[in-house]
Amino acid sequence: MTNETQSSPAAGSADALREVVEDIKGRSKLLSVHDIYKSFGTNAVLKGISLEVDHGEVLALIGGNGAGKSTLMKIIMGIYSADSGDVVIDGDKVDISNPKAALAHSIYMVPQEPMLFPNMTVRENITIGFEEKANVLNERLEKVMGQTGWHMDLERKAMTLSIAEQGMVEILRGLMRNPEVLILDEPTSALTFDEVQSLFNCVRELQKQNIGIIYITHRLAEVFELATSVAILRDGIVAMQGNIKDFTREDLVRGLLPPDASNIRSDTAAAARAIDYDADPVLELQGFSGYGFKDVNLKVYPGEIVGMAGVVGAGRTEMATTIFGMEKPLGGKVLLDGKDITGKSTADVINAGINYVPEDRFADALFRIRDVSENTTSSLLCGKRLGNFLLNFKKEEEISQQYVNDFRTKVTGLDQEVGGLSGGNQQKIIIGRIFASEPRLVILDEPTRGIDAAARGDVYAVLNKLRESGVSILLISSDMEEVVELADRAVVMFQGRINSEFQKADISQDNLMSAAFGVTSDKGAVSA
Repeated sequence: MTNETQSSPAAGSADALREVVEDIKGRSKLLSVHDIYKSFGTNAVLKGISLEVDHGEVLALIGGNGAGKSTLMKIIMGIYSADSGDVVIDGDKVDISNPKAALAHSIYMVPQEPMLFPNMTVRENITIGFEEKANVLNERLEKVMGQTGWHMDLERKAMTLSIAEQGMVEILRGLMRNPEVLILDEPTSALTFDEVQSLFNCVRELQKQNIGIIYITHRLAEVFELATSVAILRDGIVAMQGNIKDFTREDLVRGLLPPDASNIRSDTAAAARAIDYDADPVLELQGFSGYGFKDVNLKVYPGEIVGMAGVVGAGRTEMATTIFGMEKPLGGKVLLDGKDITGKSTADVINAGINYVPEDRFADALFRIRDVSENTTSSLLCGKRLGNFLLNFKKEEEISQQYVNDFRTKVTGLDQEVGGLSGGNQQKIIIGRIFASEPRLVILDEPTRGIDAAARGDVYAVLNKLRESGVSILLISSDMEEVVELADRAVVMFQGRINSEFQKADISQDNLMSAAFGVTSDKGAVSA
């Protein structure tokens, strides 16, 4: 009895403490990140990010291109390591140093770009890595597919799947892992309407199962249809967050913009250059369709810069590469000076008068182990300016030196490998190559991506020189300020279509950002 009397208070205190701890853990968020910082060299990408998602919560994470969304998710998944900050699961600080550790903590991310094994079947791609017996896995897979309402031939090879079907396989692969935290990165970007509705139903079912979901999207309509909370990333910080009920679409668009960007217009807006819109267009797209874009109607007039804004996945690059002959169109026409060049090869398109500066200069535009001269004149190899059968090396040198001088490109000589140049000087070499082909129209895809402010000013000067020579430019850019600065007219692509068009006086970061996220106004009414 004495022992019982002596031990009761201690036992009672221990029980009470355990109850307090369990209560605290019960109130802890499912996943939290605190003060996450991450830099790559001198580029600070994340600047003290703090976010949290709870059981049964759908956190919509939105932000412009380069806001830091992908970097943050890769830290949560253990692909990157944070420079500082903590990841906390159910109240406990955890070390997620690799993707295996993330899976051990029941975190799974469905990537935006499917990563399947092309020679394996759908079933093999979904169940790879499991140790259970085949009959157990097949039973689980049938159950998961029943939840989504998706029906697929599990014995098909992944290489035969459409992009939408590949995305569905990635989602099924994630659901098979029984995640407590599921990260969906632009999951509807390639899905049809019916498939999107099935995904939404699946997400709602997962909510009922107390799974926490981080839903990355550029589509604001999805945010209000699915999310319980929202967070906006802008330039490496959380610009806005809270319960979705406390926000309107306009609030979210404002959160996406820099603090001083509301209705900013270019200093040159009032003095817009005179474009002859009664002239015949240099480029005309008529109901142009292809992979990632549909029914695009657009005209570009002589000496005009048309800015094309939009977010990643809007279909801009796909449209550009299809015009340039790198992909086959699915419908519609491309007219250059009234001549139908639809579906022509890249060489034929260049000879007709269109040239293209691709988004990824390292992968698609530069011969990095070749010299300045060879890079500058490479577009001329499909013509006759360098000779019919043998290269005229003197002519090649004259052309290359001309553009190095005109653009003030910093090189040690024409024989310097372009891989050793700075980003801005590499871009000048690429644009010099475009000049050398004497084009009627140039498509520029993210022309200042990854270059510093000084080099950007030089590139802008080059572009102005290009249009002053009478060349028309289709400028594809995710940098709204760049479109404001350079464009005579701007269009915005959203989900593969042009949803807005702005004349010079109405081109502002606010209008462009709103249209890029599907929020249009009377000023953005489309005109063919």
